[in-house]
Amino acid sequence: MTMPTPDTTLLLLPGLMCDADVWRDQRQVLASGHRCIVPSYGDSSSITDMAHTTLAHVPEGRLAVAGHSMGGRVALEIARLAPQRIERIALLDTGLDPLAVGAAGVAERDQRYRLLQMAREVGMRAMGREWARGMVHPARLDTPLFERILDMIARSTPEHFAHQIEALLQRPDARPAFSALTCPVMLICGCQDDWSPLARHEAMQALLPTARLVPIEDSGHMAPMEQPDAVTAALIDWLAQPA
Repeated sequence: MTMPTPDTTLLLLPGLMCDADVWRDQRQVLASGHRCIVPSYGDSSSITDMAHTTLAHVPEGRLAVAGHSMGGRVALEIARLAPQRIERIALLDTGLDPLAVGAAGVAERDQRYRLLQMAREVGMRAMGREWARGMVHPARLDTPLFERILDMIARSTPEHFAHQIEALLQRPDARPAFSALTCPVMLICGCQDDWSPLARHEAMQALLPTARLVPIEDSGHMAPMEQPDAVTAALIDWLAQPA
C-alpha cells in the first residue's frame, strides 16, 4: 500500500473549543512516523477564515487532513480552497449541512447563544460542565476523562467561543466539497454520538460511496478522547490506503 509521501503533513484539526489535547493519544502514536500539526484557529470567525489561517501556517506540500467535529468542516473547506494539496481526508463526528432554516435553525442559534451568555456570566468551565454532558458516552460523565474535557474548554475564553459560534452559525453547505472528493476518505463516528449521530455519517457515505465508514463502539461525540486506541487504529488504516 502507498503511505503518505515524505513531504506530506498530517494535519489534525480540532473542533469547537478543543485544542491539541483532543488529539493527544493519536499524536503520541502517529507523530513518530509523520510530520504532525494541530493548528489553532486564532480569532477566526468563519469556517473559511479557519481554513485560510490553517493553510497559512502549515508547510508546503501535500496534506493528510483529519478533522473532528467543527474541524471536519474546516477540513472540507481546506479541500475546497486547495484541492491540489489534499492527499486524503478523515472526518470524525461531524456533518455537512448548513444551519437549518426555520424553527430548527432558530433553536440551534438560541441554544448556542445561551451557552455563550453562560460562559460570560459564570466562566468557561462552569458552562462546559453543562454543555459537555451531551458530548460523551453516559458512562464517562463525571470521570477523569470528563474533567480533562472541562480542562480543555476552560483553557479557552468566551471571546474565542463567540468567534467559533459565529463560524458554526454561518457554516457553508459542505455537501458539494465532500461529494467532489476523489482522494481516500474515512468517516469515523462514535456509535453513541448524539450530536453528530451515526445515521448522519451513513447519509454522508451514501453521498460518497467510496468513503469508508468506521463506527466506534462505546463512544459519544469525543471519540478521539473516549476511544483513543480504536480511533488511532482507524487512522493508521486510513493513512495506509492507496492515495
